[in-house]
Amino acid sequence: MTDHAWPWPAGAATGIGSLPGTDIAEAQRIVFGELPAFPHLPELPARGPGADLIGRTGGLLVELPVELYAARWRIALRPGRDLRRARDLMERDLDQLAEQAEQYAGPVKVQAAGPFTLAAALELPIGGKLLRDPGAVRDLTGSLAEGLRGHVEAVRRRLPRASVLLQLDEPSLPAVLAGRVPTESGFGAHRPVESEVARTLLRTIVEAAGVPLVVHCCAPDVPLELIRTAGAVGVALDLGLVTDLDPLGEAIDAGLGLLAGAAPTSPPPAGRAPTSAQVADRVRQLWDRLGFPRRQLAEQVVVTPACGLAGATPGYARAVLTACRDAGRRLYEE
Repeated sequence: MTDHAWPWPAGAATGIGSLPGTDIAEAQRIVFGELPAFPHLPELPARGPGADLIGRTGGLLVELPVELYAARWRIALRPGRDLRRARDLMERDLDQLAEQAEQYAGPVKVQAAGPFTLAAALELPIGGKLLRDPGAVRDLTGSLAEGLRGHVEAVRRRLPRASVLLQLDEPSLPAVLAGRVPTESGFGAHRPVESEVARTLLRTIVEAAGVPLVVHCCAPDVPLELIRTAGAVGVALDLGLVTDLDPLGEAIDAGLGLLAGAAPTSPPPAGRAPTSAQVADRVRQLWDRLGFPRRQLAEQVVVTPACGLAGATPGYARAVLTACRDAGRRLYEE
């Protein structure tokens, strides 16, 4: 795998997505300062509805408007104020990105919810999760694919020298595949989505995006083979949730990149952020247990926090990004 062309530089580190606070200019300065080789477009859910994962991605959907109803996102009959707010926030984020990083010439990562997490969260106008209607899930995937293609183009226009990488956030994917998403009543669960159907729909997104795509899933039982065969170049995992090494080893051996979530999103009681040596050790120990050569590690693996950092203090979030960056450099220099 050493001759593989990865869409990130060797020894890279990046963030998963969310950060604390409401100042997007400051968040972007922190990301580009702490993660200069592989920055990401930060998300600030503390700004409220439309800045959260579902609302933010809902704003990207094409001809499928969304709205807030009883604090939950649902498909709307026509575009309204909630959708406008989500789109305005994204537009502001992208304009700020152009202002701060127009000359940036490396890889940059943007994030959005994947089709299954969206389908498990969005509600139909008549009530109930969109997930219960297979036809609606297909329509949602098509709308999302078109919206993400436009989103990637919007980032490219603002950062003409950068190369874009898309991350699909799919925390609900294992539950969707296993039939563990509860119905509205809470007494039952939605029918599982078959693996082949899920693979086909994910591939729709991969092909439409036209850029390298990684799938992030901070849940146990991540379907690694499904993600790889759908065409993703990498998977982002919380290393603390990896219990069975065999599937991960097989996926890496078959050419899947790993965004290794190695730094906790919150400090232990009375503790402080991990050092770069501790983060590097955690990644290195996993790699050695998998049995792959060390020279491959810095190329195929990107160091990240375990998940988003929206719930952390600003100081802790920044310290974690710094530790991840320096851990990546340590692994590269070995």
